[in-house]
Amino acid sequence: MHMDRTIEGCGCDRAGQGGDLIALGDAITCATAQVSPIAQTEEVPLAAATGRTAAQDILAPAAMPFFDNSAMDGFAVRRADLEGRCCLPVAGTVAAGDRPRDLPEGAALRIFTGAPLPRGADTVAMIEACVDKGHKVHFEEKPPLGSNIRRRGSDQAKGAVIAAAHTKLAPHHIGLLAANGITGIEVLRRPRVAVFSTGDEVQAGVWRDGQIPDANRPMLCALLRGAGAEVSDLGILPDDAAATAAALEGLGDRFDLIVTSGAVSMGGKDHVRSAFIDAGGTVQGWRVALKPGKPVMFGKLGRAAFTGLPGNPFAVHVGFHLFLAAQIDRLMGRAPRSFARVPAIAGFDWSRTPGRAEVFPARLARYDATGRPVLERLGRSVSATLLPLSAADGLAMVPADASEIAVGDGLAWHPFCM
Repeated sequence: MHMDRTIEGCGCDRAGQGGDLIALGDAITCATAQVSPIAQTEEVPLAAATGRTAAQDILAPAAMPFFDNSAMDGFAVRRADLEGRCCLPVAGTVAAGDRPRDLPEGAALRIFTGAPLPRGADTVAMIEACVDKGHKVHFEEKPPLGSNIRRRGSDQAKGAVIAAAHTKLAPHHIGLLAANGITGIEVLRRPRVAVFSTGDEVQAGVWRDGQIPDANRPMLCALLRGAGAEVSDLGILPDDAAATAAALEGLGDRFDLIVTSGAVSMGGKDHVRSAFIDAGGTVQGWRVALKPGKPVMFGKLGRAAFTGLPGNPFAVHVGFHLFLAAQIDRLMGRAPRSFARVPAIAGFDWSRTPGRAEVFPARLARYDATGRPVLERLGRSVSATLLPLSAADGLAMVPADASEIAVGDGLAWHPFCM
């Protein structure tokens, strides 16, 4: 006999205990309320920083460009030397990487893009407006004073924020940091996430008649790693409450987030909820007004957040995008990204039973005259299959009260390429 340790926490704790379901927005709020931003940091080389999260503002160590340089191939001159003249002697050449040098009085220096501006020069004439005769240069057009020069500090000032705290570092950030001579940065440690599948019917290797291969753990591990988590694959929990409780005990001090799939509904073999409570967990939300994915559970086990997803693979995929991605964002100190925030329109007709928000795989068919994506619905709202998802460009959602969708109606769109 276990004690139900459901407590008030995020405002959705009482919903879902009987016939009521948690509204989707409240469920997302409940999910993110279970986690807190990670404080621990580590130093990593820049080459290993892609996908990591900056622990603090990264400041420019110097102004950029580091020195005045030429923005064009051409000739560096003192503009006053061209008054009343159309030719100047060429005193030499300055290339990118050369040390700065002086510009002789009354002469020009041939210069290439990125080369340091000679001391005394105040203008660069572009090569297209010049006739290079080797020992002298003829200016077909006299350049305006100060033209074609990239001034020191014109791109960024010393001390400028070049990557803000909690930025997920992408290749374009890496390029900017490298351009500033930064070779290592302080990042937040990765969120530590434990992943289980459940069920005697699920097998990771060879399976017999009546069993199925485990799709959920490989998919969840891939999704979580793609989101920046450090994932521990802890295998498959049997349909046994005591064994499940034993496997969960003590994990709250090792992980930031524990994720299960399956056995969280109300069937005779659905032991995760009772085992979670027996292991010392506290349920803070259960059963969401969502299709697919109604039997979702949120809670705390020690310091770790717990998210129990349904067992059907498409419902697991939806649960990641709605709940787990938001939890990872919050762990990394970022505001959780809104799900399906791109406006789109339906390219199909559809009748459905209202009462739950519904998420479905969708393909981008085209764009309408205003540039809005027009979506094609894939599959038949079957949460046990991944085949329609494999052909999808993203997920689309309709609100709980929608019963009829007609061509041209608005949809909420979550493209996978975001």
